[in-house]
Amino acid sequence: MEFKIYTLKEAHSYLKEKLVNRGRTRSIEVMDKVTKIVSDVRKYGDAALIAFTKEFDRVELTPESIKVSIREIENAYSQVSKEFINAIKLAKANIEKFHTLQLKTLWFTETSKGIFVGQKYAPISSVGIYVPGGRASYPSTVLMAGIPAKVAGVSEIVLCSPPDLKGGLPPPILVAANEIGITKIFKVGGAQAIAAMAYGTETIPRVEKIVGPGNIYVTTAKLIVSSDVRIDLPAGPSEILILADASANPSFIACDLMAQAEHDPNAYCILLSDSNILINNVIEVLKSRIPCSDRREIIERALDSNSLFIQVANMGEALSFINDFAPEHLELMVKDPFKLIPNIRNSGAIFLGEMSPVALGDLIAGSNHILPTGGYAKTYSGLSVNDFLKSIDLVYATKEGLKGVSDALSKIAESEKLLEHKKSVDVRLKDER
Repeated sequence: MEFKIYTLKEAHSYLKEKLVNRGRTRSIEVMDKVTKIVSDVRKYGDAALIAFTKEFDRVELTPESIKVSIREIENAYSQVSKEFINAIKLAKANIEKFHTLQLKTLWFTETSKGIFVGQKYAPISSVGIYVPGGRASYPSTVLMAGIPAKVAGVSEIVLCSPPDLKGGLPPPILVAANEIGITKIFKVGGAQAIAAMAYGTETIPRVEKIVGPGNIYVTTAKLIVSSDVRIDLPAGPSEILILADASANPSFIACDLMAQAEHDPNAYCILLSDSNILINNVIEVLKSRIPCSDRREIIERALDSNSLFIQVANMGEALSFINDFAPEHLELMVKDPFKLIPNIRNSGAIFLGEMSPVALGDLIAGSNHILPTGGYAKTYSGLSVNDFLKSIDLVYATKEGLKGVSDALSKIAESEKLLEHKKSVDVRLKDER
């Protein structure tokens, strides 16, 4: 493979439109296909799920086999190692600790003398989790989507994932789900799974919110149903942007680029550096390591189509590009990464220093790996407990407090010609008792 090193000006002029709009284009063909799938699931329920699963996954389900049985969950434990189960337990503990700190408690504050306002927080009642399949099994996504919902107090959690060719779900998925208390698990994938959770079928219950990553069909389905059910965030191909100075280790950088590229042939892998020597060293490491990878074909396709090596004049120039690109994952492999944090406004997650690869956050550290892609980090955050909570405003006043603000309230009410608003206060201040 050959890799070109760009200046920032070249990168902007040559790839600006592609980078800024990455992952957002959805062809009319995809939209039409997904619209029909969603419509058929709404009309025909389980029958449509069975038909689409046969068409897309080459698996014949029955109404009775759509839901994963307790026996299937129990059998899954005999197909994974004890070490894997222990790893899931460690990841679970870390993820729970991180997300528990996000919980908010009831609060009040006095805005004027005798006027108190506050908020309480309540979980939404039901959530659907989508866990992708295909190239790999993703038990970590089960944890990342399920644990924040559990911590928030969601009472009903539904999980959908596409079946393998044997008609079941990968044991790691089932074990991870069971470890966090999810037992409503269904062997349905793709746009049809999103439609089923959005509208309900004879077997799969309707939910109030759908979360989890997926391919363009899943993402398109989420956008289509979003007028009827809440969704988390638009998801696209995975991304990494590494900012490195001359002190960085080229092997670490090359491995992290490959780790992101192995997710998806459409993944974006970008290196920014003010050191031409470092960039060239990284390229040499890539050339030596890629032929040895088990996922060589996927990595080569990703790096060939969506990799970018940019030499910047200074760190200020690099930070401007980062905030414009708004990456899903940002690694800061510089001498003092913490110094740069205040300057970064747009990123799904930031990985600080050479001992903090994206894989750490993806799998075990405790932070969430369901993050905005495609530049959506400019306006979206990663999945958190807040995605499963709603706030309810609280208002309390004493009679003295109400009297103290009544004149101002009356002036505003009169300006809006809402005289009954004014009267609803006046009646309380009359001493009629």
